[in-house]
Amino acid sequence: MKIESVNEIQGKTSGITYEKLPKRALSCMYASAAVAGIIGLIILGAVNYFWIFPKDIAAGKWVSLILALLILANMAVSPYFRFHRYRYSINKECIDIMEGYLFVERNIVPIERLHKLQTARGPLDQLFGVAKVIVTTGGGDVTISFLEEEKAEQIADALRRRINEIVIEQRDAYGKE
Repeated sequence: MKIESVNEIQGKTSGITYEKLPKRALSCMYASAAVAGIIGLIILGAVNYFWIFPKDIAAGKWVSLILALLILANMAVSPYFRFHRYRYSINKECIDIMEGYLFVERNIVPIERLHKLQTARGPLDQLFGVAKVIVTTGGGDVTISFLEEEKAEQIADALRRRINEIVIEQRDAYGKE
């Protein structure tokens, strides 16, 4: 009996074809992990400087060292796994996003439930030429991240057209009753 990998299973889920992220998304993920890691290390350094070292807490020094190593390991490893696990699919009925590092999360949003669409680009996104599409529903927000800017605009436009089609279909159906 052949055991399938997670990627093989993800690609076969309900016959859905998932899109992968562009290579520049990996660079953006590494940059954002570096920024977050540096901020974490600065906070850890401040705690050490103002509390642990002046009071000479030996256990605190060891805990700080372990935390610093974990932050550095996370900076090096998490973008790689996030990049290779991130998938999204958009069809006429729903948006399906799979993402995660340690735990893989899957969000499926019916297109007829969309309330608001927007595209956004933060400073790092602009630097690496990526954007995100933020979809708001009654239950919250779902984001398709690290898309090429042009692709993000195409997705947003296609979703807007589909929402308009659904609204027209519902108006016609309501008018016939």
